Parts: sequence; structure tokens; C-alpha cells
Amino acid sequence: MNEKDKLTERVRSLLAEAFDVPVEEISTELAFGDLPQWDSLGHMEVMVRLEEQFGVEISAETIAELISVDAICSYLEARLHV
Repeated sequence: MNEKDKLTERVRSLLAEAFDVPVEEISTELAFGDLPQWDSLGHMEVMVRLEEQFGVEISAETIAELISVDAICSYLEARLHV
């Protein structure tokens, strides 16, 4: 498994835990609003968890852009140089 795949799996696991769903329900195509739990409050929970787990600081502008699993992974890949 390459570094990008490992990162994607970490993000999927983080979202599954945050939304209390099986990781199988978290696809790379999943986006804000696709799950009832991924509402504005759930989104902020995810952002806090991402900051804690990956050691990044996410700006308010960026929070509004990270509305899919794919967008989150792309952002982290760029920030973490994966």
C-alpha cells in the first residue's frame, strides 16, 4: 500500500469514527450531506479531528472547501507532502 492509499484509509477511518458508521460506508466519493451525520456540526467535528490527528491547522476558508473525502485527502496530501 502506498502513502496516498494509507492516507486515504486513515481519513476514511477518521470519518467512520466521527460519524459512527462502518468504514465501508465511507467511500472516496462521499461528500458533505451524503450522510445525515455530515451536517455543519458533524463537519466541524471532522475538521477538529483532522487537525488533531494530522497535526495541521485548517483555516476557515479551507474548512468550507473540504466537503468531500476526495477534497480532504487532496488537501492532506499537499500539506503532508504525500
